[in-house]
Amino acid sequence: MKNIYSTLIILLVSITAFGQRAEIRKADKLFSQRAYIDAASAYEGVVDKNQEVLQNLGDAYFYTNQMQNAAEVYGTLFSRHEATVEPEYEFRYAHALRATDQNDEADKYFASYYDKDVDINEFKESIIDSSNLYIYEPEMLPAENAASSDFGISYFGEDKITFASTRNTARPIYPWNKKPALDLYTGEISEEGEISNIVLFSDAINTDEHESSAAFNKEGTIMYFDRTNEKRFKTEEGLRVANIRIYKAELVDGEWTNVEALPFTSEEYSTEHPALSPDGSTLFFASDMPGGQGSFDLYKVAINEDGTYGTPENLGPGINTQHREQFPFVSEDNVLYFASDGHLGFGNLDVYKSEGDYTEAENLGSSINSGYDDFAFIINEKDKKGFLTSNRSGNDNLYSFTRTKYVKKTRQIDIPHENKIYFEFDKSKVTEEYQKVLDKVIDILKGSEATEIRIASHADARGTEEYNLKLSQRRADATKEYLVQHGISAGNITTKGYGESQPVNDCTEERGCTEAEYAKNRRSVITFTTMEVVEE
Repeated sequence: MKNIYSTLIILLVSITAFGQRAEIRKADKLFSQRAYIDAASAYEGVVDKNQEVLQNLGDAYFYTNQMQNAAEVYGTLFSRHEATVEPEYEFRYAHALRATDQNDEADKYFASYYDKDVDINEFKESIIDSSNLYIYEPEMLPAENAASSDFGISYFGEDKITFASTRNTARPIYPWNKKPALDLYTGEISEEGEISNIVLFSDAINTDEHESSAAFNKEGTIMYFDRTNEKRFKTEEGLRVANIRIYKAELVDGEWTNVEALPFTSEEYSTEHPALSPDGSTLFFASDMPGGQGSFDLYKVAINEDGTYGTPENLGPGINTQHREQFPFVSEDNVLYFASDGHLGFGNLDVYKSEGDYTEAENLGSSINSGYDDFAFIINEKDKKGFLTSNRSGNDNLYSFTRTKYVKKTRQIDIPHENKIYFEFDKSKVTEEYQKVLDKVIDILKGSEATEIRIASHADARGTEEYNLKLSQRRADATKEYLVQHGISAGNITTKGYGESQPVNDCTEERGCTEAEYAKNRRSVITFTTMEVVEE
């Protein structure tokens, strides 16, 4: 009887293992086909998830913008298999953590990936120019329905735009996100930046494949756009993928015709997101063609007077990284704007700009970039208005924005007690006397729309340097806590304890001064920044 039970147990274990292998094979096939939503569902059904299953499940969530799920799965992956996980998963995990506002943990994985210290708060300060700053005020445009994805607005003449959308339910369903294939649409722009009279673009352009990212010459007679290849290309890994090519079309007698792929495009790699220079002599685009920095790079190619093209030129390491650089746009002022997830930023795709010889990329800052994908930025430099795409709400959505230039001014708060909050000896608690002082500080901060509030705290010379450094940090944290409890945003406040290193008098030894003299060094000092609007 005992042998029978043992045989039954072995049989059940074998059946379970066989069933799990079948589930994994099914999920792997979906994953290889880039049917990520279905793949994620299949992988979730696997009870005993090994390293490869966790990697693919995390990626399936990541590629479909389910960042909370991605962060959780990647977290499990690293907790179980950290020693054998490839660096690329550190990169994606860090971005998922950024999107879910787990910035300290994200800093840790970015630091490991880039092999250098990463601090999002220091980064925020570093990208703000000391003398001026552009602030963007994005506002999501109404979508036809909550499930559709709209992205990639481009200007089409003076008062029209084009954009790509999944709203045409007559198109085939794309397995990646289970939404219809992209079509191009056109609409009219109001002075307020709203879009109306939205209609499908010409049937000569839209097909059952994806079409997106249109760019037009000033006359509106020539357009460049993306189209996914019907033919699939087999990669070195054996996967069959559909690459993207840039096409050109001409407007003849009111009809779009002469639609043809550009000569430097290919079925073996993608070329996408065309953008024209203001004079129409140069085409910018993204591509993963051989010879780049990695993944998608930005390129430019000359458009000759006879309609032929020069040789595509990589924009170089100042712009391109081993990750994605996409969605170029060149403004009337010849400023290149683009999206990247390879430069250090706020998470996933951020919008950057570059001027001159493209040797440096400048992040546009947190007023327009989020922890999610922010991309396809365009702007009319004359009226300081523009559009971008972001999936911060869960889907790709169109946003309009206005841009304002500010001058940044740092002020010290004008309050009693020489602008300082004082502490009792060896204490970090804010006493009732100085709570009243902080109440005045709070009124000033709220009335001045303060940003970048800094609290610097200090100790007297009695005690060790190490102890005093920690004591002063506790004082800074206590000061911050009081401000936050009374309505000041924690995200605007930075703190630093300086210990005994910055005395206001000569009391630098543990003996020799009166209590009143020592007390002057037990303080918190508060400074803040205000932004004043200036004309560009």
